[in-house]
Amino acid sequence: MRQYSADLTPPWKKPQSVPEVPAEPGLVVEEPGTGFCGAVICCEAGTVTLEDRFGKHRVFPLEPRGFLLEGRVVTLVRPASGPSRPTRTASGSVAVPGARARVARAGRIYVEGRHDAELVEKVWGDDLRIEGVVVEYLEGVDDLPSIVESFAPGPDARLGVLVDHLVPGTKEWRIAQAVTSEHALVVGHPYIDIWEAVKPASVGIEAWPRVPRGVDWKTGVCGALGWRVSNTGEAWKRILDSVHSYKDLEPQLLGRVEELIDFVTAPS
Repeated sequence: MRQYSADLTPPWKKPQSVPEVPAEPGLVVEEPGTGFCGAVICCEAGTVTLEDRFGKHRVFPLEPRGFLLEGRVVTLVRPASGPSRPTRTASGSVAVPGARARVARAGRIYVEGRHDAELVEKVWGDDLRIEGVVVEYLEGVDDLPSIVESFAPGPDARLGVLVDHLVPGTKEWRIAQAVTSEHALVVGHPYIDIWEAVKPASVGIEAWPRVPRGVDWKTGVCGALGWRVSNTGEAWKRILDSVHSYKDLEPQLLGRVEELIDFVTAPS
């Protein structure tokens, strides 16, 4: 004989309890009433905003048993820390969960060396993939005018170049001035090497050492800081590992990279 509860409701007809899941940014759920599936972008009082893989946003009420998570019914609740905000990329841009990389543009951004490229990738990599911008390194800019001419920049293939130590009167300055294409933009930072564009505090030092003229800058820095002079690659790994977001970089570099991305991705 089947048993009834005190209120005479058959136990097999009582609603099953479902887990409560915090609506953290990036969580992928489905709203069964509409079939809309997307990642949580933000969660405000009483509502949650989802974004599907095509970038479309929908706002839904936070109702009990209102969503499916991996096929199971759940109740979304506000995260314990309060309203969730859009997550950010390392560059400070709003992250787009689940966004696919865009097919590479014809335009490019050139930087001087491998370390420059690795630093740009670490901070702006997510943004560049969404925009379809490829970053390449040149191993120096002595032949920059001929490199730009060979690239043949145009309205649909803009070229941005980031130069180290771009200070009026320097060799780098004269080289940059020789690039005259309206579809190429050469900008730079004042630092001798991209290492210096990382804030000293982020690396755990008081300041970047002053290296005497005539001494290889990276070797001189390693010697002054007590790092192994024979392994500048190891030193660079130490520096790069200390970079977690744009907050670890000097404004003089941040502005120039953002300027190049805007230039290369501007409508033709």
